[in-house]
Order: sequence, then C-alpha cells, then structure tokens
Amino acid sequence: MPFLTTTQLRSPSQVFVQRAKWLLIVLAALPFLRLAVGAPLGWLGVNPIEFITRSTGTWTIVSLVVTLSITPLRRLLNWPWLVRLRRTTGLITFFYAFLHFMTWLWLDRFFDWTDMVKDIVKRPFITVGFAAFLLLIPLALTSNNASIKRLGARAWQRLHWSVYAIAVLAVFHFIWLARRNPNEPYIYAAIFALLLGARVYWKFSKNK
Repeated sequence: MPFLTTTQLRSPSQVFVQRAKWLLIVLAALPFLRLAVGAPLGWLGVNPIEFITRSTGTWTIVSLVVTLSITPLRRLLNWPWLVRLRRTTGLITFFYAFLHFMTWLWLDRFFDWTDMVKDIVKRPFITVGFAAFLLLIPLALTSNNASIKRLGARAWQRLHWSVYAIAVLAVFHFIWLARRNPNEPYIYAAIFALLLGARVYWKFSKNK
C-alpha cells in the first residue's frame, strides 16, 4: 500500500472530500496549538522538553496508524472517498515526525552535531528513530502528482511501501523509549501487524 495516493474518485463530491481534508488538518493542528500556546504559559509541566518530545512522538505514530488504516477501512466500509485523505494524513505524520526530530535536535541537543552523532551511534532508540525519519523524507517529498509522473506509478508505489518499514522502526523506537506505560508500544505493534497482515492477505487473495 502506498503511503500517499492520487486516486481520482467519482463520488462523493469534491466539496465533501475537501471539507473532510480540512477537518483532518484542523484536528491534527490541535496538539500542536496546545504545545505552541502551553510552552510560553508554563502549561507543559516541570519538564516541558520531555512533554513536547512525548507529545510529538505520540502524534507521529497515531497519524501513521490513521494513514495505514485508510485502505483497510475503505475496503471494509466500501467508502472509496477515504483514499483521497491518505495524502493529507501522510503529510500530517511527517509534520509531527519533523517536530519530534527538531525537538531532539534543537531543544535536547542544541544543534551539537558531535553529540548528535554519538547519540545516533550509541543509543538504539535514537538510531531507529532517526532511520524512520530519514525514510519519511522521500515519502513527503514525493507526495505530489508531479512525482508520480516523474517516477512512474509502479516505482512510486514501491517507494511508498517503505511506510511499513517506518512503522516497524517507529515501534522499536517507542519500545526502547517507553517508561511510564511500557505496554503502549506493543498495542501499536499489534495494530501495525494487523494492518500489514490484512494488506498481504488481500494481495495474495487477489492473485489466486
């Protein structure tokens, strides 16, 4: 399943789909607004950097779950218009991943490149998290019709299949990092396994 899509739909109307996209964007912006407003007002607790790190990380993986859930939901509910939302949810995922990365780069490491390299090499959860972010970059950059035409639909789809590798890396990043609720990352792991399993099942069933 590609990370993003340009599938053209005949129904429901373009107006409905556009409103659904804007609703997604507004809802996705709420956690960011909470951080942006709460930081200067002291609403983020005694350790605001940790709060921001956890919040942006959580919303990255939640957005990734939503993105990967669109195709199964489309098939199960017979709502073809859902496909038109996958590009939006994919970009929301990248947005929060970028904020998560910048929190570490700026607020945690203060752009200390030497310290960053040591972190990436010596700390496994940083290593897999950084790898997941790097894999997200080409998906975000090719999230447009021009890239599909330039790469070709088949090559573009193969590139966007890397979203499942990103999901695996994100889960390991979360497992190694989780302290307060060590069971939470395993819930996401189970969801990703279910979504990938459904995709594989449908693929092989179609080829029979």
